[in-house]
Amino acid sequence: MTAFVHTTHAQRVFFGTGDGPRHLGAEVERLGAERIMLIAADQETSLAAEVIATVPVTRRWNDVAPHVPIATAQAATAAARNDAIDLMISVGGGSTTGLAKAIALETGIPIVAVPTTYAGSEATNVWGLTENSRKTTGVNDVVLPVSIVYDARLTASLPVELSVVSGLNALAHCIDSMWAPRTDPIDKALAGEGIAVLARALPEIRNDAGQTLAGREDALYGAYLSAVTFASAGSGLHHKICHVLGGAYNLPHAHTHAIVLAYVTAFLAPFAQDAERRIASAFDATDALTGLNDLRAAVGAPTALRDHGFDGSVISEAAHLILPSVPPGTPRPVTADDLEVLLRAAWAGDPPTKEMFRS
Repeated sequence: MTAFVHTTHAQRVFFGTGDGPRHLGAEVERLGAERIMLIAADQETSLAAEVIATVPVTRRWNDVAPHVPIATAQAATAAARNDAIDLMISVGGGSTTGLAKAIALETGIPIVAVPTTYAGSEATNVWGLTENSRKTTGVNDVVLPVSIVYDARLTASLPVELSVVSGLNALAHCIDSMWAPRTDPIDKALAGEGIAVLARALPEIRNDAGQTLAGREDALYGAYLSAVTFASAGSGLHHKICHVLGGAYNLPHAHTHAIVLAYVTAFLAPFAQDAERRIASAFDATDALTGLNDLRAAVGAPTALRDHGFDGSVISEAAHLILPSVPPGTPRPVTADDLEVLLRAAWAGDPPTKEMFRS
């Protein structure tokens, strides 16, 4: 018997290389916004200037930080209120979109998101804030951007290495959605398409050094699919692990996802036969882990958390921080010892295999 409840979140999605400024201008006019807050980090200033060329901006905000520190969110929220902002435009990656969401959570001000990476936050109703080295996440429809403007040209300046890890972050949304708490057949279908698209796009970006936009267009499409799937299916074990690592130890978001994903896949896939089959099929591989490992090798993915600021001495502490957040319905029981094995392997960069975990 097939029985499920699926919610499709309402958004307008604009997609077109080179059409970003035109689409954004038309959407601002449609929404009737008069006092606009542009949120864009310093490194996104030139891209933001290009895309908002025809849009009058009341307030520009460039204080953006990974994992959305609560102090930053509070300051930006106060500025939005003081300036009577009626629309936010976020131009950037997940941290930028995340800050806009934090403001929306407190004020209800709508967001038009213009992504410049493959983070996918623009298509979810998930928010996150970090305080005292602990990241809190939640779900609220008020933070879902009302519109997304995708323009692959805006990702052209993203370095190849960052494009790869950002794309692997999107891939993590897809794979984790296969065994997430609320997953359903629609989520799995979208996730399978997302995996296939990203598995094609990321080697193309890597191999042509990002010189053409075809791979970047596919990566944006895959990132959107991944985010829609994630918003519906919820956070699986992989995302819970990465949220703790990012918030508690300030690890780089995309690199952490890119590394941890293979170990979670090795841990869970043997206990999730339907997910294993779907993931393997999307990779056109004999099994899910082989497909993922082959892709990681092809794109030169990062391999070890120790290379990105994770101290091996806190592995036991991290495992115990993660354990209470293990999602219900995770395909196999999870213990602190399991998490320590997973984290130690990810810290060292040991080749991810199913055999590294005890049944």
